[in-house]
Amino acid sequence: MLIVEAKPNSIEAEAYRTLRTNIQYSSIDKEIKSIVVTSVNPNEGKSTIVGNLGLSFSQNEKKVIVIDCDLKKPSMHTKFGVSNLIGLSDVLIGNKTLENAIQKYNSNFHILTSGKIPPNSAEMINSVAMNNLLEGIKMKYDVMIIDSPPLGAFTDGQILAAKADGVILVVEEGKTKIEAVKEGKNLLDKVGASIIGIVINKMSSDKKKDYYYYETNETKNITKSETWQKKI
Repeated sequence: MLIVEAKPNSIEAEAYRTLRTNIQYSSIDKEIKSIVVTSVNPNEGKSTIVGNLGLSFSQNEKKVIVIDCDLKKPSMHTKFGVSNLIGLSDVLIGNKTLENAIQKYNSNFHILTSGKIPPNSAEMINSVAMNNLLEGIKMKYDVMIIDSPPLGAFTDGQILAAKADGVILVVEEGKTKIEAVKEGKNLLDKVGASIIGIVINKMSSDKKKDYYYYETNETKNITKSETWQKKI
C-alpha cells in the first residue's frame, strides 16, 4: 500500500496533496489533464510518485487513470497488486480492447498496466494508435497520469512528454547530479514539453519539515513530493 493510503496523516501524504494542489494551479490558461512523470535515471522513485499522486487526485473526487508506459521496466501492477496479463501493449496491437484492459482499483481510480513487454516500445509509444488511445482516455477521465521510462536511457520518455499537458521530472536527493537534471530538462525542451514541476525525492528526515513552493525563470512551478525545492 502506498503512503497516501497507508499513512494519510503523515508528512509525506500531505506533501503529495501539496503537489496535487500546485499542479492544479500551475496553469491559468489551460487545465492540466494529462501528466507524464519521468526521471533522468532509473530507480529515482518516479513510479512511487505516480501511484501516490494518482491516489491523491482520486481522494479529491477526481476520476483518475494511471497508465504504465514504462514498457522497459513496468512496476505499476506490483505497486497496486493487480494483474499485468492484459495491458497497454495488448490494446495497442489490437489483441484486447481498452475496456478489457483497464482495471478498477476503486470508484475514482483506475489503472492501465503495461501488458506484455514489446521489443519495439518506442515505435508503439510513437504510433497513431497510441495518440488515439491517449486522446480517448483523456476524454473519459479528469486526470491521466503516465509513468514514463527514464529520459537518460530511452527516447520513450521524450515521446510521451510531447503528448502531455504537463511533465514532472523526478530527481533523487544526493544521487542525481545537477548536470544530469539540466540534460533531462534540455531533452524535454527539445520536444516542446511543458515542464510543470520537479520533484526531489527520497529526502533525508531532517529536511521533510521544510515546505515551500516557488517559480524560477528556468522551470516554473518547481515542487516536490517530500518537500524541498532546488533551483536548476
